[in-house]
Amino acid sequence: MTFREKFKQWLDTQPREQIREVQLEVIEDEFAIGFAEWVEYSCWKVESDRYLYEDDQLTTKELLEIYKKEKGL
Repeated sequence: MTFREKFKQWLDTQPREQIREVQLEVIEDEFAIGFAEWVEYSCWKVESDRYLYEDDQLTTKELLEIYKKEKGL
């Protein structure tokens, strides 16, 4: 399920506000952890001590866009 679909599903439900906030936090946490793990395992080059993706040094925003595209988010 894409990130957008998870949010739509979350918005379409009618639970109490507090429960919705907890659900949103879980979705956000899952996304943040997934991105952080992807960066750590896919982009960190120990020998150069920097973040690279396929030997290109990219900004965090560029890495985020690649991550979302690869994961279908």
